[in-house]
Amino acid sequence: MTHRMPRRARVLCAGLGAGLLIPFAAAATPAAAATPTVSCTSGKAGLAAKLQKDITAALAGRKGTIAVGLYDRSTNTTCSLRATSAYDSASVVKVTVLATLLWDAKKHNRYLTGREVSLATAMITKSDNSATSALWKQLGLTKIKGFLAAAGMTRTKPGANGYWGLTQITVQDEQKLLKLITARNSVLSDNSRAYILKLMGKVISSQRWGTPAGTPSGVAVHVKNGWLQRSTYGWRVHSVGTFNGRGHDYMITVLTHGNSTMSYGVTTIQNVARAIHKDLVPTTSTTSTYVPTSSPREAFLAVPAS
Repeated sequence: MTHRMPRRARVLCAGLGAGLLIPFAAAATPAAAATPTVSCTSGKAGLAAKLQKDITAALAGRKGTIAVGLYDRSTNTTCSLRATSAYDSASVVKVTVLATLLWDAKKHNRYLTGREVSLATAMITKSDNSATSALWKQLGLTKIKGFLAAAGMTRTKPGANGYWGLTQITVQDEQKLLKLITARNSVLSDNSRAYILKLMGKVISSQRWGTPAGTPSGVAVHVKNGWLQRSTYGWRVHSVGTFNGRGHDYMITVLTHGNSTMSYGVTTIQNVARAIHKDLVPTTSTTSTYVPTSSPREAFLAVPAS
């Protein structure tokens, strides 16, 4: 059966097919944000104060609105900034989609089908939007909301009418998800967790920017990013990552909006990431800075065609 999409949806899909981000109006010019207050605690003497100082310094003078989350199991260290503020998810929500798929398969005691494996791989490693739309439609809001409830991600609100990229997310909930992915729990099986990390570890090189910046040598990286330009709050640019090695097991979430360009948001995230990696694992970093020369072919949302 063929359904007629609203004009707004058709415009968005056309933009996605061309690999473009289509704003609905001119992007808003962000105002300079006040120096934020970062809250940190740690089981390691002096680490919380150092992280608070260095993350704050990394954000000094940056325009827009930034939310940050850090958790390191090895030192019981936590940092947060605007942890409950909501942001349009862009493609960061794709990790939630994959987790929901695996959670649902576990409930029904089944393996993923070949089709699902193909879609999941494209969705995470290449940030394929068509694959995401297919899985989002297959799962439906009932299952997605069911996973969010099981995961305790109570502040995450799925996008309506197929607009998965407009799901509302928070640092607090993204950190909950990363914790589930990186430690044994009753929500995701060990095989499911390993599969998610495997795909996040195979993201294509052009999309491995953000939280991996400044990762120390010998530390494994698993990342998923998202970016979106809209008529209000300019560019949303986000990065979530988990890092394991050198005696550390930590995860970082940085969500931003109000960026004048995508590159500006990437730089903000990478400034924060470098400060965190340096303070947690003081050693020579091996991950270079990502400087986007143009908007990559990842886009923010898609609408089912039927």
